[in-house]
Amino acid sequence: MSDKLTLVDGSAYIFRAFYAIRHLSNSRGLPTNAVYGFVTMLRKLLRERPPQAVAVVFDTKAPTFRHEMYSEYKANRPAPPPELVPQFELVRRAVRAFNLPCLELDGYEADDLIATLARRAQLSGWQVEIVSSDKDLYQVVGDGVLLFDPLKDREIGPQQVKQRFGSVRQAVDVMGLAGDAGDNVPGVPGIGEKTALKLLAQYGSFDNVLSAAGTIKGKLGERLREHEQQARLSRKLVTLDYHVPLDVDLDDLALCEPDQQALHELFSELEFDALLATISDAKSVDQSNYRLILDESQLQQVVEQIRAAGRLSVDTETSSERPMLAKLVGVSLCWEDESAAYLPLAHDSEGSERQLEMQRALEILGPLLRDPALPKVGHNIKYDQIVFANAGIELRGVAGDSMLASYLLAPDKRQHNLSEVAISTLGHRATSYTDVCGKGKAQIPFAAVALDTARDYSCEDAHLSWLLEQQLSERLEQQGLESLYHELEVPLIDVLARMERQGVLLERSILERLSIELAGSLEILRAKIYRSAGAEFNIQSPKQIAPILFEKLGLPVIKKTKTGPSTDVSVLEQLAPLHELPQMLLEYRSMSKLKGTYADALPGLINPHTLRIHTSFNMTSTATGRLSSSDPNLQNIPVRTPEGRRIREAFIAPPGCVLLCADYSQIELRIMARLSGDAGMCDAFERGQDVHRRTAGEIFDKPPDQVSDEERRRAKTINFGIIYGISAFRLGRELGIEVGEAKRFMDRYFERYSGVARYMEQQVEQAREHGYVETLLGRRRALPDINGRDHNMRMFAERVAVNTPIQGTAADIIKRAMLEVDREIGRVQGARMLLQVHDELVFEVPQERADELSQLVVGLMKSASSEVPIEVDVGRGRNWAEAH
Repeated sequence: MSDKLTLVDGSAYIFRAFYAIRHLSNSRGLPTNAVYGFVTMLRKLLRERPPQAVAVVFDTKAPTFRHEMYSEYKANRPAPPPELVPQFELVRRAVRAFNLPCLELDGYEADDLIATLARRAQLSGWQVEIVSSDKDLYQVVGDGVLLFDPLKDREIGPQQVKQRFGSVRQAVDVMGLAGDAGDNVPGVPGIGEKTALKLLAQYGSFDNVLSAAGTIKGKLGERLREHEQQARLSRKLVTLDYHVPLDVDLDDLALCEPDQQALHELFSELEFDALLATISDAKSVDQSNYRLILDESQLQQVVEQIRAAGRLSVDTETSSERPMLAKLVGVSLCWEDESAAYLPLAHDSEGSERQLEMQRALEILGPLLRDPALPKVGHNIKYDQIVFANAGIELRGVAGDSMLASYLLAPDKRQHNLSEVAISTLGHRATSYTDVCGKGKAQIPFAAVALDTARDYSCEDAHLSWLLEQQLSERLEQQGLESLYHELEVPLIDVLARMERQGVLLERSILERLSIELAGSLEILRAKIYRSAGAEFNIQSPKQIAPILFEKLGLPVIKKTKTGPSTDVSVLEQLAPLHELPQMLLEYRSMSKLKGTYADALPGLINPHTLRIHTSFNMTSTATGRLSSSDPNLQNIPVRTPEGRRIREAFIAPPGCVLLCADYSQIELRIMARLSGDAGMCDAFERGQDVHRRTAGEIFDKPPDQVSDEERRRAKTINFGIIYGISAFRLGRELGIEVGEAKRFMDRYFERYSGVARYMEQQVEQAREHGYVETLLGRRRALPDINGRDHNMRMFAERVAVNTPIQGTAADIIKRAMLEVDREIGRVQGARMLLQVHDELVFEVPQERADELSQLVVGLMKSASSEVPIEVDVGRGRNWAEAH
């Protein structure tokens, strides 16, 4: 079998990759979509169609011989999109990292180089595969030479060329007559490929067609006669040069092994975590010094070594992913760059009889873990804190968390788990849980894993956390984020761990009654929906809803998805004024979610040991710095609907206590006033005025005391909408008014609050200049699309540029308040901080000490920000609904 040479049209595929994958960038805002698409295509090509030799060929910026022949050649080509320009060299870096020849030559196009190499290989008896879909390369196809389009998975050989151009030889004749609009090759005006093919079939050749132009009647003949020289020039322009002076032999193109180090450096820089995981199975972290601790003397020795080292990375192995249900199975420890140790505690696998008795092991290890003077680090160490606390050990001295460090450096990144961060930072593919425990029905508990296997897996986790925390801390310092990390995020770990362990009491009977009531309401609403629709259908099925709305009722299609017309919430909201059915569907969805997500699900999440609900606070899930909660999510319970308030009634205080809620009043508007310096908004807050009523007065041109409740409601919508970059269209929809009227409201708003308008413009301009925005405390968010050409993505980035400093500063302030409250709450006997929900803190306190706690919390929350004047609203009650 002949050797095979693959020639990749690199220039063409950069553009194809760029438009195939949109809106991808790294955390520093560098666009990476074209590189990712190109590399993905290249890897797939080499894997599925392996050659013996390969080259990737590129155009250069320099003019070619064709420009000398015709100055207007490719003159109509637009400049590359600005977000693509920095990726040209990155693609070349990727090619070189794969150890592939990267060929280009001034004065020639990539197609000329490909034609030259293809001819050389063909004459040497090689098979040639040209990776391109460019029709200019059809003329190169022949015996042993074909084109392959990987995006369409299509081969183009002589037969396919014949179907389009009549023959391979005739391809340049057709293009000479028809021209090429993409390359600004003029051809003969009015002649396309079909006409050119007819002429060539009738007269036999390009020259014959032009010679016969005098006998061809009508405008066709006139055009051929008038543009004969233009046609001959066009044919020269599309004819490829097979004699490019390339100083390269076919042997120089032999396929080599990739440069793993170069690939790792590039993929790490571009944050291609998935690709990093594929480049090598080799471990970049030395695991040869992992050991088991199986007796007291070994453990005592390790404790002494850790104390001498002065710092510790710790990780737990447990029986559950949910920390409040998890039982300790083992502990891994790392205190130096080259080694780690695993202490098995509750394994029941073969050889587990050698492990130390848990109580005795924790007696020896406990003082070390409790010592606040010994810094501890980990990855998601909050989980380990809770597990240790439930085992009777307070893990103190938490000094770092590589998950949090990764998050601060790249808040828009979706994954910050240990394996992803290890791949992107260290180039190390961590052993997965399923590697040691299996998958699905065959999965075993970690306690059943053999000790040696458990040692390697768990030691690796502690070891990686140790190495990552050091490397990421250096990056945090380089970006000026070390203060935010050490003074706000890391100290908050202790606070959240205590809150999660404390939990909140839940009255099961309230939710059980509500579930029954909601079931009845849903049944009634379902009957109304069927009557309105004139048919029965699955209300939860978008495929069945769409025909009812858009075919049966004839409502307009607002937007489409790959599967048909969309029926999402935004669509139903826009359709609601046109027919009663969309509004009823919205109500049904909302009520159904309340029933399933809260009324039915919450009782099942009551911890059997504490009889409380224990949510998990997520520190790395939002790009703005806001906390979120899960298992269950307590931040999405609606507060304005009767059903939502009923759910909050189920969250109760124990006998003799009350729940106390302290809520920042309009904090985002206050931050907007501070950041913008707008005189009117600042004056309203300084005077203690109702800012929404004042805004209504400004917009509707009347004294605030004459503003109606409806006008105040509209002003409130505008005030908060402005922060989130609301459009006139969206504002009109929310207020139920025409877009023109909504725009007039917004114009009037910006006239009266000109400082806000100026601030928004400045934020966008700064984001365009720097590629990111910051909060008052220095939290940073990259905005790679702020200078992009995609209108929708650019508009979104501009809204984020305005909103993130406001919402992120609010997040920073309440986190700072939580730290202050946690330090001082011990002064109020029996008081506990339970929940954080957006701008609200929820406490449990003995009834007789509620006034004392209220005074303390209000003072501390107000003092949490010297930058922004703050007000705090406080309520209390037997349950969450009463306290709010």
